[in-house]
Amino acid sequence: MKQIFKKFFLAAGVMTLAAVASVQACTNFLITKGASKDGSTMISYAADSHVLYGELYYRPAADYPEGTMMDIYEWDTGRKLGQIKQALHTYSVVGNMNEHQVAIAETTFGGLPQLVDTTGIVDYGSLIYVTLQRAKTAREAIKIMHELVSTYGYASGGESFSIQDPNEVWIMEMVGKGQKILGKNGQVDPKRNTKGAVWVAYRIPEGYISGHANQARITKIKPADGKTSISSKDIAKKYNLPSVECMYAADVVDYAKAIGLYEGKFEDFSFADTYCPLTFSGLRGCEARVWAGFMKANPAEMATYEDYARGDNPDHRMPLWIKPDRKLTLNDMFSFMRDHYEGTSMDMTKDVGAGPFACPYRWRPMDFELDGQKYLHERATSTQQTGFSFIAQSRSWMPDAIGGILWFGVDDTYSTCYVPMYCGITEIPLCFRVGNGNMATYSPTSAFWLFNQVTNFAYSRYKDMIVDIQKVQSELETGFQSKVARNDAKMKDETDPAKLVAFANQFSNAQAELMFNQWKSLSEYLLVKYMDGNVKKTDEKGNFKTTPYGPDRIEMPDMPLYPESWYREIVEDCGENIKVK
Repeated sequence: MKQIFKKFFLAAGVMTLAAVASVQACTNFLITKGASKDGSTMISYAADSHVLYGELYYRPAADYPEGTMMDIYEWDTGRKLGQIKQALHTYSVVGNMNEHQVAIAETTFGGLPQLVDTTGIVDYGSLIYVTLQRAKTAREAIKIMHELVSTYGYASGGESFSIQDPNEVWIMEMVGKGQKILGKNGQVDPKRNTKGAVWVAYRIPEGYISGHANQARITKIKPADGKTSISSKDIAKKYNLPSVECMYAADVVDYAKAIGLYEGKFEDFSFADTYCPLTFSGLRGCEARVWAGFMKANPAEMATYEDYARGDNPDHRMPLWIKPDRKLTLNDMFSFMRDHYEGTSMDMTKDVGAGPFACPYRWRPMDFELDGQKYLHERATSTQQTGFSFIAQSRSWMPDAIGGILWFGVDDTYSTCYVPMYCGITEIPLCFRVGNGNMATYSPTSAFWLFNQVTNFAYSRYKDMIVDIQKVQSELETGFQSKVARNDAKMKDETDPAKLVAFANQFSNAQAELMFNQWKSLSEYLLVKYMDGNVKKTDEKGNFKTTPYGPDRIEMPDMPLYPESWYREIVEDCGENIKVK
């Protein structure tokens, strides 16, 4: 069991620095019940890393004797940080959602390097998964996260967390307390240096949406107003978390003052500006992704913030949350996660870097220098190095085991297929299973390797192949949603936990198998159709056209020209050398 738990944490390594040149970065969007068409809460997450293998983690529920300790391993390195006290009972966790439909996602903003506590035991990855094993609501999750870092120390840099249950969605931002507070004598003051982190959390107002992408976004803190925080007056008094709508560490402002980061009044304090000041990288590489999603939710309101997203006008600050111009669906969330800035001044399909076939990806590094001038490649929400991504959907009107759905996919969000994984499953589909291949070991039964086969081939003739990919993607995801709707009608009133879990296992595993088989057929179809840079002719059903001389004799394939703009680039580069004489 100890080794299984260690594997659970080591397999989940994700993010580091939030900069344009970062090799690891993530994107989250948060949707409240009042903003969703069906009344569900939703958060999205893309775990983007060049070294993260796409697989679906699972931790079963368990009971432990009093005094049991658990090992904590750092996500980013796998090194053991220490031990913490184990809970007497833990909940099952599938990916980033537990059996009570509580889901947590994150993006790393790093913040000031001196704030990292090198003596802490709980890093951000462990904080997520340990909390998911212990929390029944979003508010309880915030309480547990505070208790964990206060008791054992916080071992990571700045993080933004998305936290949801079937009724509420919260955004929480946290940084460590690595910088020591000095007394008047210039020496470390032992009484004022405590473990933990400084943090603030807001409940997203009902009917609104929010997002974050590797840049701290919470500015002002709502002052104490005497209302209950988290879940009870006792908890509020103990932790000085004064408001139902806004919760924060008691020393979030005082700590900043003590280490010389802030001198003003409480009401003027800005968490983001103090602990993670905006930079051009934070705007263009991070905030721009949030803006792109917001644009899809309310273009009329958000179009005016393009100068902010581009890094041209940092004072024109984008709001923490916005009201969409319509009720949002699951497909809208898919769309938020599938973006290359299409239709904006940062559209990645338009410049010469996209090649002749409008490939919206740029190989790393993302920044470069030429003739003394620095340049960048855009960092969009959809990126080639995604390990896995999901939309977590919590639905209050359904039994927990099938009310929570992790719409799970691997590889690039733009061309992945989101498959419904009920939060009550106890059997992980083979294609997503931990240990079925890894970043150094190919497996023919792994979804991660299959999807990478498709996308890496598609990058060579993107604008054509993506049409075939999206056709299969749409058919599958539409079918999955229809099946879930039928399941809802059939199982809404089921109360037997064993039947619910059995149903969840059977359905989720069957859909994963269906997706894998369909994608395997797609990979073979693309190879046959686009082999050697040609495009085989097809009929309206996608079947290859053959000659009258037999079914194995295909018509001569098309040999499409490059776009005229690409020929002009070639001629400008070496026209004299290749000119016909």
